[in-house]
Amino acid sequence: MKGRWKRAVDVLMTIALLFLMGYQFWGEKMHEWAGAGLFALFAAHHILNGNWHKNLCRGRYSPVRIFQVCVDMLALLSMFALMYSGIVLSRHVFTFLPIESGLALARRLHILGSYWGFVLMSLHLGLHWNMVLGLFQRKSKAVSRSLRWPGFIEHKDVWRSLASVVLGSAAAFYGAWVFVKRNFFTYLFLRSEFVFLDYEESKIPYYMDYLCLMGLFIFISHYTCKLLRILKKKEDGL
Repeated sequence: MKGRWKRAVDVLMTIALLFLMGYQFWGEKMHEWAGAGLFALFAAHHILNGNWHKNLCRGRYSPVRIFQVCVDMLALLSMFALMYSGIVLSRHVFTFLPIESGLALARRLHILGSYWGFVLMSLHLGLHWNMVLGLFQRKSKAVSRSLRWPGFIEHKDVWRSLASVVLGSAAAFYGAWVFVKRNFFTYLFLRSEFVFLDYEESKIPYYMDYLCLMGLFIFISHYTCKLLRILKKKEDGL
């Protein structure tokens, strides 16, 4: 039951993250409420994964674990930056708070938190991508059995691995182009304090771009973990 709650919260966080990147489509008020919802989901995510906090100072730190903890801690930092800046800049949800200063700093933090948060939360998804693939494998196995496709079941690992690599690579390559097209480097390093928003752009191509951009960082994180595990095994075998 707890596992289902975790998956539900993670799916909703991913949807909220993508929704928030499209500020120009939904307006300020919906953006704020969605942001407040993301903070609530973020708190629920950490409550449901409380063992992560308890185990931080336990056990050995392999290269994979170091990479995972670095990504997670930086993602946590970016979310705190978003929480603070979102509350300070709020004109709807948090107007009951007596905040009258710090707007300039909050704007900078909101840009940094938004873009770094998107990157780091996508990397975080990649750390757990094996679980997503495992869930997909179980579902595809159930479907193939119900449709009585024994040949598919027999060769499911080959097809799943091939599909994962091909689709992941395609999304990553297109995501890299989106990274350049959408000027992510400019906003990640605050080379501009004003984000260009195209209010005439269609929603579907926009969100497809951001899905592929998310796929790029999932791909990087997932295969970085694989590479680190391979290197660790080779090192242990020496």
